Amino acid sequence: MRDVGDKIETLRSATAVSVVTMAAETARRLQANDVPKKDILPIAKAAAVMAAKKTQELIPYCHPLPIDVVDVTLDVGTDRVTIHCTVTAIWKTGVEMEALTASSIAALTIYDMLKPIDKNMEIVSTKLLAKTGGKTDWVEKLPANFKAAVIVTSDGTAVGKRVDNSGKIIKERLESLGVREVAYLILPDEKEQIRQALLDYCVQGVQLILTTGGTGLGPRDVTVEATKGVIEREMPAVVQAFQAYGLKRTPYAMLSRGLAGVREGTVIVNLPGSSNGAREGMNALFPYLLHVYKMMKGGGH
Repeated sequence: MRDVGDKIETLRSATAVSVVTMAAETARRLQANDVPKKDILPIAKAAAVMAAKKTQELIPYCHPLPIDVVDVTLDVGTDRVTIHCTVTAIWKTGVEMEALTASSIAALTIYDMLKPIDKNMEIVSTKLLAKTGGKTDWVEKLPANFKAAVIVTSDGTAVGKRVDNSGKIIKERLESLGVREVAYLILPDEKEQIRQALLDYCVQGVQLILTTGGTGLGPRDVTVEATKGVIEREMPAVVQAFQAYGLKRTPYAMLSRGLAGVREGTVIVNLPGSSNGAREGMNALFPYLLHVYKMMKGGGH
């Protein structure tokens, strides 16, 4: 199975359709419930719901997921039954296979129960009509001439006693998102130096500044305090997002502080100093955070 542990949970939905063709007389009798096996339509609907919940048992690489809704409609036409199945879940992976499985099993159920009176029935189509909530829904276009900066705050790293990993992780992730210009700076845990570096980058027109380190409760952890003196508007939910993501992976995430906010056109976010914390923060925030630039220009969601 594919590892989806790094993904965030989002609202996912998928709709699939299956079509069963039959003789016109068969469709008429089905509609009138004048068939040897009674109540075919409600049984097919129940079969679709059961199938959606069993998808991970039928298809080897499908992940188990908490389904919230399975909505099934069956439309009996003059010579066919059209089955629409919509599945919804808040999870890390899509639900298209659940929708396809549900519609397929409903079609097979109808076929099975009508085969005594119609030997020429055919399941002519099963296809996905729509899906939402996947990564293609969250693609954000970078503003023109986008500049970013990564500031590593660590006394040990600044004097060469420690090798930086978290800053490099952040920088590489930004570059993978298409950010071509990423400044990289290592500073000691000195509040005034950090504050001045943040201000300098803002003046230079850097649109995104990510710091790593100095978010704990140690006596030299002052990055949050330095940032507080720079930002004009806070974005508390940004911090909540990566802290919630981290708490699902380690209880120590509750001991990390952080601040996120905006100064004019610059977004500033404090990320943890550990490699895992930085990686998890990037997984939780990107590319979704990039939507803020559209909002700052007056655009909506």
